[in-house]
Amino acid sequence: MKRVIVSVINDLVTDQRVNKSCLTLQKMGCEVLLVGRKQRKSPPMDERPYATKRMKLLFEKGPLFYAEYNTRLFFFLLFHKAQLLLSNDLDTALPNYFISKLKGIKMVYDSHEYFTETPELINRPRVQRVWKRIESYVVPRLKEMITVCDSIADLFHEKYGVKCHVVRNIPPRAALLPKGDKKVLDLPEDKHLLVLQGSGINIQRGAEELVESMKYLDDCFLMVIGGGDVLPILKQMTGQLHIEDRVRFLPRMPYADMMAYTQLAELGFVLDKDTNLNYRFCLPNKLFDFIQAGVPIVASHLVEIEKIIKKYDIGLFIPDHDPKSIAATIREGLTDIENRARWQQGLAIAADELCWENEQQILMEIYKHYE
Repeated sequence: MKRVIVSVINDLVTDQRVNKSCLTLQKMGCEVLLVGRKQRKSPPMDERPYATKRMKLLFEKGPLFYAEYNTRLFFFLLFHKAQLLLSNDLDTALPNYFISKLKGIKMVYDSHEYFTETPELINRPRVQRVWKRIESYVVPRLKEMITVCDSIADLFHEKYGVKCHVVRNIPPRAALLPKGDKKVLDLPEDKHLLVLQGSGINIQRGAEELVESMKYLDDCFLMVIGGGDVLPILKQMTGQLHIEDRVRFLPRMPYADMMAYTQLAELGFVLDKDTNLNYRFCLPNKLFDFIQAGVPIVASHLVEIEKIIKKYDIGLFIPDHDPKSIAATIREGLTDIENRARWQQGLAIAADELCWENEQQILMEIYKHYE
């Protein structure tokens, strides 16, 4: 049995793309070990059919965090046997690449985003240069790699000449559980439920404007589920605007628990701004989660997102990020009965086609090259 070590810098509990990759590898007969980190506030690890290792670090952010994790990951990979390494995102690529060369074993690189063009980096040019150097060192030396959408694949291919496979981050159809109960989940039964979710609720993703729009929607209730660097700002805004009765913040939670909330929503939001290449070409997990949950989508006009929503006719778009415009779009999405009936038909078709059971076939073909 081939042993595969899969590494990611995230907390393992909420990273569904990595979990799906591990399950696919296991389905192909591989012995899988997933390596990540454990933060002080990390939820308990759920049961997995493969082995996991979460590292406790001295540092949880900043350059010392990245340096510590990469150093520890290098030595972990050095002293553990494997026939294949799967590196997820640029912040695990360097130790994986060095070990693959040092030990003469194969490496797969899976880029979940266009890392060097995230807003957290483009506003910090010195830090961005460091990551660009890592990218320009590792990626051109790879024969092939994996990423999440056609637009980002094209960017990598044009820049480095590397062959890029596209595997979208789509949830499994079979994983959908029954809806939660509003009373049990302590949700209002007399308001329209809205949902924003994800582990990267960060700056420039429209969350601030969405929260502000709630002051115009007294019959709506917004669930913000997950984590991200903008959450403290959102919580402060909620207090300042006196809309605590319309917005609730829920922490990161296991996927099944999150989807119990999500399926109760009447609209889900994908409001990323076109402020950087990473967001311009993003195809976020939550888009596919909403599809599987049967929740119509309110989105901004971004290339990959727009393709999906228009192809299946499953939602509508905001004209801009002004909170009043967002509120008006929400009102339209809630009250247009004809559109909602059509969106539900499109969501049913999209859910059947855009599921991991179909998408994983692409991944399995890629891994077969490494047997």
